[in-house]
Amino acid sequence: MSQTAKHSALDDAQGLIFGTLMCGLGLQFLTHAGLITGQTAGLALLISYASGQSFGLIFFLVNLPFYWLGYRRIGLAFTVKSLIAVSLLSLISALLPQYLGFAKLGPLLAALLFGFVTGAGLLALFRHGSSLGGIGIVALMIQDRSGFRAGWVQMLFDLALFALALIWLPWERVLWSLPGVVILNLVLAINHRRDRYIAL
Repeated sequence: MSQTAKHSALDDAQGLIFGTLMCGLGLQFLTHAGLITGQTAGLALLISYASGQSFGLIFFLVNLPFYWLGYRRIGLAFTVKSLIAVSLLSLISALLPQYLGFAKLGPLLAALLFGFVTGAGLLALFRHGSSLGGIGIVALMIQDRSGFRAGWVQMLFDLALFALALIWLPWERVLWSLPGVVILNLVLAINHRRDRYIAL
């Protein structure tokens, strides 16, 4: 496979905007049905559900410790883009509910839509040298170093988080959440591959 051309600043800007909007929309599906997800977003959602505090603020704070790791291991550009993406998603998640609602949305459909839409958003972020911080940074580091795909790394983390969620959430909500996480991670595992696309 030949070397691909680098993205321009404009390319990256539209990629970050598209990716965060898709992830924000995915979160709308998820939170409307009272479901959860994995990664740092799932951790932030659990804390938000338990405390009643804003998801956006918690998500931003949960990601703070990971930026130094991202800077040391992957580089300044990746870390800055990830900080921008996390900040945008925090803002979008606070604003979007004011303009978008659902009269009817079943939990299974909510989970499936979340998985596909958020998977597309994360792919856009990854392919423009960014992530939504946290476990995404760790997963990309592992993929770059070992070839073990980022989607599988995140799936393992998600399984542990879902087990933890059973302590605070009804088992039915946790169960309905599973298809979304599986779809999301399959989208990443199948499509985010360096032998098919040079992401950074």
